[in-house]
Amino acid sequence: MGVPLIGFGQVRHRRLKPARNAFAYPTYFLMLPLRSMRAHGDGALARNRRSVLSFFDTDHGDGRLDCVSWLDELLRSEGISDAGGELWLHTYPRIFGHTFKPVSFWYCHHIDGSLRAIVVEVNNTFGERHCYLLDRPHYGQELSADKVFHVSPFCTLEGRYRFRFMRINNDGLQKTVARIDYDDADGPLLETSVSGSLVPLSIQSLRRALWRHPAMTFGVVARIHWQAFRLWCKRVPFVRKPEPPQRFVTR
Repeated sequence: MGVPLIGFGQVRHRRLKPARNAFAYPTYFLMLPLRSMRAHGDGALARNRRSVLSFFDTDHGDGRLDCVSWLDELLRSEGISDAGGELWLHTYPRIFGHTFKPVSFWYCHHIDGSLRAIVVEVNNTFGERHCYLLDRPHYGQELSADKVFHVSPFCTLEGRYRFRFMRINNDGLQKTVARIDYDDADGPLLETSVSGSLVPLSIQSLRRALWRHPAMTFGVVARIHWQAFRLWCKRVPFVRKPEPPQRFVTR
């Protein structure tokens, strides 16, 4: 049985061209075993109810009250019917009722605990959402998908994403790393990652998160706009927003 976890770590971002720009911010995030939570309860986490720090199913997928059923339907619609094991969701919480989740990661497992699929759920600041489905992945393996969804006004839609995921358990110390790099037609353009050490989600670890970063999700949005301003000052070309893709899922 999985127990809800909270991760404390760092977000990194590095742009390589046409102007260089890099930043790293401390962060925390939730790592939730949603099938175990359905069976055994949510522990210290405020789920689908107001709290200083909370998680709402409606912030994911098609906005229904049970995001697990949405994810299972998505997988079946893509021909994946053998991911009935644990479903781990790496995501940001709501803080004081507010959230913005640039990206969430769904780690979908076989009954025997082996990894079956990863769904990368991306939101942009225009209120749009898209999912990239990575079929039969392995931790440590480089995976790729064509970029089809507009995220930054300073990047076009051409090119591909390269993904790499790690989940490490070393003498009881759990760590996770999710890396997403973006290449355009001329090679590497962006290098991004989020990583952290995982501890059980408890009243104490929630207090630690809120004490260190009381306005974390507000800061995510503020930092997005600040970095956009920096790119504008460096005269990186601005890209007009295209229409969203017709399909909600890209394999």
